[in-house]
Amino acid sequence: MGLLTDPNCEQGKLTKALLKYYNSLCILFYIAGIICFLTLASKEINANTYFSENALLPGLVKSEFPDDDLAKRFYIELQDEMKKYDNSMPYPWLLAKFQQIGLDTFTHNFSLYPAIGKSQTFTGKNVYGILRAPRAASTEALILSVPYRTPTSPHLTTAPSIAILLAFAKFAIKEKYWAKDIIFLVTEHEQLGIQAWLEAYHETQCGTEGILASGDLDGRAGSIQAAINLELHTDKIAHIDIKIEGLNGQLPNLDLFNLVTKICSKEGIYNTFKMRENKEYRSPYKDWSHSMITLLSMVTSQATGIPDGNHGLFHRFGIEALTVEGYPYSGKGNNWKVEFLIMGRILEGVFRSLNNLLEKFHQSFFFYLLTSSNRYVSIGHYFPSIAAIVGVLYLRACAKWCNLQKKTSSSKKEENDWDEKQEEAQIIKGHQRVQMVFQNEKKLKEMGQDFKKKMKIACSSPEMEKSQISDVIIIFIFTHLIGIILMNCPNYIVQIGEMFDITKETSLFYGYNLASLMLLTVPFFVPFKKNIEAMAIMNVLALLELGTFLICVAMNNFSLAFLTGVLYTPFVLLINNSNSRLMSVVQKISWLCVHPIVVLILTVTVNSYFVFSNEGIKAVLFRGIKSTQEALLYSILDSMIYGNWLFNITTAILIPNWLCFWILTFSPKPPSYEDKEADAKKKTE
Repeated sequence: MGLLTDPNCEQGKLTKALLKYYNSLCILFYIAGIICFLTLASKEINANTYFSENALLPGLVKSEFPDDDLAKRFYIELQDEMKKYDNSMPYPWLLAKFQQIGLDTFTHNFSLYPAIGKSQTFTGKNVYGILRAPRAASTEALILSVPYRTPTSPHLTTAPSIAILLAFAKFAIKEKYWAKDIIFLVTEHEQLGIQAWLEAYHETQCGTEGILASGDLDGRAGSIQAAINLELHTDKIAHIDIKIEGLNGQLPNLDLFNLVTKICSKEGIYNTFKMRENKEYRSPYKDWSHSMITLLSMVTSQATGIPDGNHGLFHRFGIEALTVEGYPYSGKGNNWKVEFLIMGRILEGVFRSLNNLLEKFHQSFFFYLLTSSNRYVSIGHYFPSIAAIVGVLYLRACAKWCNLQKKTSSSKKEENDWDEKQEEAQIIKGHQRVQMVFQNEKKLKEMGQDFKKKMKIACSSPEMEKSQISDVIIIFIFTHLIGIILMNCPNYIVQIGEMFDITKETSLFYGYNLASLMLLTVPFFVPFKKNIEAMAIMNVLALLELGTFLICVAMNNFSLAFLTGVLYTPFVLLINNSNSRLMSVVQKISWLCVHPIVVLILTVTVNSYFVFSNEGIKAVLFRGIKSTQEALLYSILDSMIYGNWLFNITTAILIPNWLCFWILTFSPKPPSYEDKEADAKKKTE
């Protein structure tokens, strides 16, 4: 380590090689990271899914679920009740059915207070019933949940899900083999209802205090081990799609996903992942491309950190959960339809397997990617891709640091040579031979002045002073204080907008854009921007921060870290001292293009173009800006209510880091020999 950091040591071979080839190594590592990710869709890299938890024993028992007449009756009754409740849940009917079945029945009230600005308070109510395990105390539990959707909801109905939930509860309460409590939960207001119920069940607060009042629960079961969220949109199901992405990119244990796919296959129902079926192609390229599209679909949705179903809010509590969503026949693929009977048998098979668990899921993977519903990529295979990209940042930081040490070492060495020369001259002066070597003292002084002048020209870069180092640290901390302010100022921005009757999303969008424009002026107030060594220190700090940020995020949400690294790393490599004014302008423009807000606008607009491709460019641009405003508002609300990290890490870490690199785009050009000579003359005078 001394060879890399000690300026008194000679440069080692490793350091010299690093300084000589680090640009090529950075490009090589970046390309290697991309190639490593692309190979994940190959069957030589990914593997078939398998069960690690032998206690599940999936599909080994004979299904006992009776005919589906009861479920059909519940479905017809519920449809009649829904006509009486256009904008609310039919609580009396649900409570009555739960009580008739014989469940311990409870209601749960919650309220959502204004998170940003002035708005109305929302209230909601959940209904749940508990089947007490006849063979054990209430120490462990399972959950079957359904989100209730009113007839006026923009989402597809879930009425068939409630019908099969009631029918399965009626069947399950008669059986004596249950060793775990089963909670049958019907929630209101989508994810808001399930979040409030989970917070009340665990007596905790996940979001900002005072926004979601989760209330109290009158009845509890044991420690929840697993949950199945059911969303059937029709009573005649053509296929089932299994959803697994949770809050902040968390995933359920792979064994739970394998269990549901296994039971679906056993019952003969067509199941998909990301709405894509499993296909086998003779062509290796077609096989790879099909898997790659599925993998990219998972990566892009996981990177947002937004759950794709109510199941995603269970994961932070250590509860393995997923969503089973049933779709009607869409005119593509298999037109085989199943009814309530098959769905009842699937629920029976899944819950009887979960009932066999002796402990919580722990043996299979929690970190993985899926290329299909029967093939997975483990963390050991996908992590090298992000490690290679982070390696680019660390390599560049190390090279910058070594280069800085090299300059310091060179400067000190030449100063020592000058001191030694003076000492030798003094010794020679003390002897009689001094007149033979130097004719007079005047000649010695002239030699000394000439040598000193050359030394100053060769080492004209001023050595770092302690005050300059402290300035770098102060500016680095200042940029992050700005990030913390941006993270905590949405309420103030909205309050200012309300004074002028501006909507929340418009206020936030233009408020953050205005703040970003103001931050572009920060480099003009940086005291050390003309000092090459100080800017090099800033570069090292920014590179190390970005690399560490990506590694930390990748430990929980690989997709977010990988996409961020792939986007930012090439632009980071462009930022360097340059004698070309054109190159300096290119650096500034390219770095502005990857500002987080610009990336958000471009991403949403491109997505709008593909979704609404039949509209004109002007309409797509307008829709893109409107959607960006809504996306910004929802990301802030998600962070306040659910604890989504995306907005917080973007404002507190990514924007400050972007600002550090923006300062570096104003680095001075490397001094020429003429500049060095002129600087040395000034110092001599």
